[in-house]
Amino acid sequence: AVDNALFSEGAQEARRDAANVRTRLELPDRYFLYVGRLVEAKGVFELLDAYAKLEESLRSIIGLVFVGGGKARSQLESRAAPVVPGKIRFVGFVQKEQLPAYYALCDALIFPTHSDPWGLVVNEAMASGSAIVTTDVAGCAADLVENGGNGFVVASKSVTPLADAMQN
Repeated sequence: AVDNALFSEGAQEARRDAANVRTRLELPDRYFLYVGRLVEAKGVFELLDAYAKLEESLRSIIGLVFVGGGKARSQLESRAAPVVPGKIRFVGFVQKEQLPAYYALCDALIFPTHSDPWGLVVNEAMASGSAIVTTDVAGCAADLVENGGNGFVVASKSVTPLADAMQN
């Protein structure tokens, strides 16, 4: 279901030209990444709250990028506005062929879902060489994420453990 070659090769290409890719896509030098629908059930509000809980010194150097659209976008943008320091960017929908660049340059993909049968974005991010932070209810967590190895698995709907994993 995931074209591993597309993500692996696209990520390698993006890393070779990282400065230009960051400029073209208007990405922070460092950032956490969310890819998916912007709806409450995907845990996007917990992600935003976890980012806001990070130490100010960390938020001043690592941004948060949301890729995707959904009905929660305007509420997320309103709640993100007072988070200072920090750079929070809402990219909107991105074609699959463009995703490897986002995955390749992030510090980690954050998949804070409340319930998901699998979570293909985790496969995509891993094929791109990204670290993962996901919740224990993501179907892929048990099979793909080695807690403390290639990423972290935290309890769903738990802001503090999510923030702690992001700080690691």
